[in-house]
Amino acid sequence: MTRQFFVMFRLRFLAVLVPLFLLAMPAQAQVAVTFYSHDFGKNFPHAFFVLKGKLENGETVDSSFGFTAVNVSPGILWGSVKGKVETPKAKYIANSNPHFTVTVGDSKYRELMALVAKWRNMPQKSYSLNKRNCVHFASEAVAILGYRFNLKTKFWKKPRSFMEEVMALNPGLKK
Repeated sequence: MTRQFFVMFRLRFLAVLVPLFLLAMPAQAQVAVTFYSHDFGKNFPHAFFVLKGKLENGETVDSSFGFTAVNVSPGILWGSVKGKVETPKAKYIANSNPHFTVTVGDSKYRELMALVAKWRNMPQKSYSLNKRNCVHFASEAVAILGYRFNLKTKFWKKPRSFMEEVMALNPGLKK
């Protein structure tokens, strides 16, 4: 048998073997988490995050979450009101400011979903402009992902400024 035969045999063998190894390996989750702010205008200022990608089991992820008052009214200025986790619409997201994106695996994705559930299930009146608003919600997501934020920030009511401060504290974060 010739050398050429053995080379061809090895190439064909590898062509069969490599796909089998790839099938046997667990898929790597690739979920991009993008943090946004929405400036004051037609809507109340807001901070939220968007998740897009795939989990290890192949499940597609395409969702977004923010925390807000059920009714944005002058009542939020006087104390706690009913709050809710909401999913911003595509048009709202398109008109918002993306600040930074990080890619996470399944375990961090699950931690973020547990955060969403925790805030969704808080006893009412859960929204407080000064103590538990969209920026507080986003800050917990930032912490879950292992990034720093200023616990004594002056930007709890200013989503865009808060996100810019997070980026300044974590120089590796990029849009």
